[in-house]
Amino acid sequence: MSLDDLIPIIDDRRYGDILAEVRTRIARYTPEWTPVWTDVNDSDPGYTMVQVFAWLSEMLTYRMNQVPQLNYIKFLQLIGIELNPAEPAQAEITFPVQGTFDQPYTLVPLGTQISAEAPDGGAPVIFETQKAITALAAQLASLQAFDGYTFTPVTEENKQAVDGFQPFGPRPKDDAALYLGFSYPTGSPLTDFPGIDFGLAFFVNSANGTPTPFVCDPSGSVVIPPARLLWEFWDGKNWRSMDLLKDETAAFTRSGQVYLKLPSGLKAKLLAVGADPTPRFWIRARLQRTSYERPPNLLALRTNTAAAIQAETIQFETLGGSNGGRDQVFTLSETPVLAGSLDLQVDDGQGFESWTEVNDFFGSGPDDKVFVLNRTSGEVRFGDGVNGAIPAGNETSPNANILARSYRVGGGKRGNVAAGKIKTLVSSLDGIDLSGVSNLLAAVGGQDEESLDDARKRAPLALKSQSRAVTLEDFEQLSMQAANIKRAHAIALFHPAFPNVKVPGVVSVIVVPDSDDAAPMPAEGTLRAVCDYLDTRRLLTTEVYILPPEYHLVCIRADVIAQDTADLAEVKTGIETVLLSYFHPLTGGEDGQGWPFGGRIYYSRVIQRVFSVPGVLSVETLSILVDGEAVPAYQDIPLPENALVYSTLHEINVMYEFEAASSS
Repeated sequence: MSLDDLIPIIDDRRYGDILAEVRTRIARYTPEWTPVWTDVNDSDPGYTMVQVFAWLSEMLTYRMNQVPQLNYIKFLQLIGIELNPAEPAQAEITFPVQGTFDQPYTLVPLGTQISAEAPDGGAPVIFETQKAITALAAQLASLQAFDGYTFTPVTEENKQAVDGFQPFGPRPKDDAALYLGFSYPTGSPLTDFPGIDFGLAFFVNSANGTPTPFVCDPSGSVVIPPARLLWEFWDGKNWRSMDLLKDETAAFTRSGQVYLKLPSGLKAKLLAVGADPTPRFWIRARLQRTSYERPPNLLALRTNTAAAIQAETIQFETLGGSNGGRDQVFTLSETPVLAGSLDLQVDDGQGFESWTEVNDFFGSGPDDKVFVLNRTSGEVRFGDGVNGAIPAGNETSPNANILARSYRVGGGKRGNVAAGKIKTLVSSLDGIDLSGVSNLLAAVGGQDEESLDDARKRAPLALKSQSRAVTLEDFEQLSMQAANIKRAHAIALFHPAFPNVKVPGVVSVIVVPDSDDAAPMPAEGTLRAVCDYLDTRRLLTTEVYILPPEYHLVCIRADVIAQDTADLAEVKTGIETVLLSYFHPLTGGEDGQGWPFGGRIYYSRVIQRVFSVPGVLSVETLSILVDGEAVPAYQDIPLPENALVYSTLHEINVMYEFEAASSS
């Protein structure tokens, strides 16, 4: 929706409502006239005065209640601030090939649609692949980690994708390797490994189970990996080098795809390797040079995997015909529109020609074929002949010369579906095993349309920052615009690798996603999205890191005395509810806006929270446990600057006063 749709109706009473209300109050407020004022019809002069004042009241109510808010909305529009549209979620989806397929590979086209059940029970959530992939019929049947001395099977760890595995062992050294064994299912007629380019999707897992910090490199810079990997295959006699087309993982230090291809004219041959006695087509990633600071840890490796986005493509939608006038507006039928996805064409009599989308017309001349799109409302606006060209009318097609050749719609938090939920192909694909299509990890990045209150809070900060990250407040505000981020906290001079040293020129931004989890943890894709967004807005000399919060689990143990008239179960439930809310990263703290980053846990304030529950008479004992360890009574607990607290349960014992006296 647009800001115009959010003009509030604070008092919706109209003339008839006010008149009816006054009529019922005549007897109450004018008792002295009740005996004689018995005619309250239109013919009565007194009732005529009531009608006049009802009409005036309606005018005053409407203007007094609407104008301040309307002025604010129009001011936001004047300075170019509209509600941020919903943003789509993204996921990696695997397309396994049927075991009986008689071709060595099949194609998964660009824009292949897969659906998931919506978390809210509504219409299915549609995802579309971002690029075409060739899906191998050969299955990744075996995986072995070679540390230079011994082979360690990691096939099950890769399949489960829970604890992860170290592809080169705990101490990577030169010539350590990760071996990938491919084979065709029993009964398959295929015998040769295809000589095509294919991708391998690597999902990186940190040692402590949380995403690693992202450093925002200067735009366009090359990330130098900490190791050099040589990809090889067995040709029947020797290990031969493969063609490495692209490595998005930077030597297994971040999630991404590795694209490979067998050299032209060469074929892979079967071989039994290491702890696996079955002959397979083996590919290996061998460390030719290594300087890892910490050994890489992979959560899983998947073949036939493509990036997908929560979107649906709309094609060949006729918006109408140009009348040759200035400032023409046309509206798309579906919203919200994904950024950069609209291909708008105009037929001025010479055939359809694509026009260019711009943010505004200020830099456009009278001959520039440009338009402005409101992604939220779907409004397409053309220029006035001075700033931006006017689309010409077409006599042969007066009502249909404005065409949206294609655009994509989608977005919202409903797209953040759990792992394994994106599994239904909208249309079948030749050779694809429909029962195996799935997403290994949860979809991330989906966010709802910005609320009016959030836009009002953003307005002064947007004017102040001018989309440039200079102050800590700028970094926080821009981070919350980059992805599905509920809270952000920027710390100056804080380097995640040297937490106890103040490093000049460094800014670390801790981000917390908008999630229902007790301890919301940003996914790697979320960290990457925030990093990319800030990278183009920071000062060149500022070194920026995006990292997840450091969580500490808090548990309260308390013996509470309840009033004699109170219900013990209600008191216990009330205390637990209050404490769970108080120690919450998004809704906790004293103000209910989330536990403050690095906020000290005050013993006295925890006591106050317990006493705030109706029915509590006294607190006999109360102790605070942080990460399972009890803290001395009456002692406040400091937290690191990048830390938050959360809780999942509290041990509360509630009894009446006479029960406590008898037990003592």
